[in-house]
This record gives sequence, C-alpha cells and structure tokens, in this order.
Amino acid sequence: MDNWAEIRRLFSEGKTSKREIARVVGVSRGTVDRALEADRPPKYERSSNGSSFDDFVPRVRAFLTTTPTMPASTLAERVGWSGSASLFRSKVALIRPEYAPVDPADRLDHKPGFQVQCDLWFPHEPLPLGHGQHGTPPVLVMTSSFSGSIQSRMLPSRTTPDLLGGMWALLQEAQAVPARLLWDNETGIGRGKLTVPAAAFAGTLGIEIKLLRARDPESKGGVERMNRFFRQRFMPGREFASPQDFNAQMQAWLPTANGRLSRSRGGRPTELIGADRASMRPLPPVAPDTVFRNMVRLPRDYYVRVHSNDYSVDPAMIGRLVEVTADLERVTVSHDGVVITTHERAWARQQTLTDPAHVAKAAVLRRQFQAVKARPPARPEVVETRDLASYDRVFGVELAKPARRTVVFK
Repeated sequence: MDNWAEIRRLFSEGKTSKREIARVVGVSRGTVDRALEADRPPKYERSSNGSSFDDFVPRVRAFLTTTPTMPASTLAERVGWSGSASLFRSKVALIRPEYAPVDPADRLDHKPGFQVQCDLWFPHEPLPLGHGQHGTPPVLVMTSSFSGSIQSRMLPSRTTPDLLGGMWALLQEAQAVPARLLWDNETGIGRGKLTVPAAAFAGTLGIEIKLLRARDPESKGGVERMNRFFRQRFMPGREFASPQDFNAQMQAWLPTANGRLSRSRGGRPTELIGADRASMRPLPPVAPDTVFRNMVRLPRDYYVRVHSNDYSVDPAMIGRLVEVTADLERVTVSHDGVVITTHERAWARQQTLTDPAHVAKAAVLRRQFQAVKARPPARPEVVETRDLASYDRVFGVELAKPARRTVVFK
C-alpha cells in the first residue's frame, strides 16, 4: 500500500520518470506501470485452494431444497460433517439465501391516533391469588404506535370477555378510541378471523381490530419491547399481595415509564400523548358488551358457576331462570332485570364462594318444607247426597212422562 501511494505521488508531480520512480521506490518498472494503471488501492488476495466443505455442498443443497429452514447443526448431522462447526455454519449461511428468501421488514410511519398495539405478558414469578393459590395471570398491555404511551392491567383470565373488558377499561381510562387495535392472533380475540364478541366490540366502537399474520412480530414490535421492559424495570425487587395490589403498583409506576425519552419519536410519551389522543375519537354513547353472560335455571344447591368457581344465590330463586354476568371485578345474578346477588370475583380457581345469608335462608326454607311434609294428611268431609226425586215427593210435584210420537217418513 505504501509503495502504491508513493509511486502515484511521484508520478503526479511530473518531475520523475517511471524508471527513476522504480529505482527510488525499489520496485520493478512493471510494478510502476501496474500501480499507475490501477484506480483502486492494491488488495492482497490469497489464491483459493478449495475447502473441506466443498465435498459436502451437493448434499447440503439437496437438504436445503426440501427444508430451507433446517438448522446448520442438524444439517451437519445429516451430511456427516465432523469438522469445525463455525466453518460449517458460515458456509451454510452463504448458501441458504438461495433456498430461503429473506423477509424484509419495512419501517412504518405511524400517524397520531391511528393505531394501538395490544399484547399479553405473564409475570415470571407467581403472586398470591387468594384461597392459598398462586399463579401468573395475564397482563394486558396497550401501546400507542405514535406516542409510545403505555397502558396496562392484569386480568383474571385470557378468555374473550376478560380481554374485551380489559380493553374497554383502558379505553375508558384514556377517554379516547383509536382507529385500529392491533392483535397477534390471540385465541380470545381471533385466529385469522375475529370471534363473534370481538367483532361486536369493534362494531360498537366503530374501530378495526386487525389480526397479524403468523410469524410477523415486527408489526407490533413496540408492545413486544414493552413486555421486555416490564420484566426488566417493573418486576425486579417488587412483592405483590394480590392481583389488585399488582394493578395498584403498576398504575403508580406507569407515569415513570411514560416519562422516558424516546429519541426515535423525538420526545417523551407524556409529551406526545396529547397530540395522539386529540386525533382519536371520543368514547361511543353506548358501551360495548364485555361481560360474561349465562342464563341458567337455579338448581337445588343454589349455586351458579363462573370460570370454574361456584357462587351462592338466594335460595328463594330455586327452579327459576336467572341471568349470570361477570365483569373484571364482580359476579352478578339477576332475575327479570332485578339484581338478586352480587359477589366479588375470585381470581383463584375451583373455589366455592358462599354468602352466609344464603345459607341461613336455605335453612329456613328447609325447615318450612320439612314442617309441611310432617303434617298428617287432611281427611275429606263426607257429605250425604240424596236422590232429587225425594224433594219432588215432599212438595207433591209429579212430573209427567213425555208422550211418544211416531214419525213416518214418506
């Protein structure tokens, strides 16, 4: 490289001949000519003597033709490679693009108020659910694509009513509705096609719920990064007494999370959220239906089941049709539009939740029933019935017998 630069410098001055340049630099005259003809710096290239991988290329290509995504380690086993693993991986990486086309990801330009990304994440450590149980309930995360503002809430389950109820609760908290909610094929929302309740939810709000195709995490990378952010920044060093305590601590921490500086957006979510929500629509006049519903005839044991848990009902309604509804916080039982019983919803599973007043009333009704069963059967009164002809004789009434008539048909 130094000789090439010196040759070109001396020749550019125009004071030294090529023969003299060769003598000064200490190279041959032909080297001087080649240095002046080249328009790029010289580069050392070692002549290729082949590689031990060359004998395996046909078999590797045969496997990649049928299975383009086969891992390099598996390919090495199939073709019987016993050499360097890193060499084999590097050689396969050069060949694989011919059989497995790349999937480019475009950079998206998000408009204010247009899209909110939705996803679920699960705490990596169990927390108390009550009744001696521990678990990791799902946490719904909604992140605005424009401002990066985060909303989050732990849900009792990932069933459709709870997912819709969680989204509606966070939209009410924001007091704004975006044009699109983005989901990644969550079963409760839909896989390839929206579930009927999710479609009704979208229609009531007048929004689009878009389901991403499989293996397309880039389209909602914002909320995916937030899930990792929660695990690294929110969870460490915290203890939770209940899911309600989890939500309380989350709400207290979210202003800090939304106050972080985003260089790609040119500001903080707390600064950008105003323009974001100003472009959204207000809440609809009619709230969407987001509760669990079931119509059941109350059995003799006066309990109804909601998500694996049994809740007691006023036993006076035994045998009647009652409507059972459950939102994120309460279970309500009603009859003909009149609320009969309410319970706080349990997060634990397979529990029996009983109101002592219902047990007491059932005891009263049971005693009344037993008292009725213990009474001796009532004896019917015998009333003498007389022949009505005896009254005719007493009053001297003699009824004449009707005369017979003969009818002749001609």
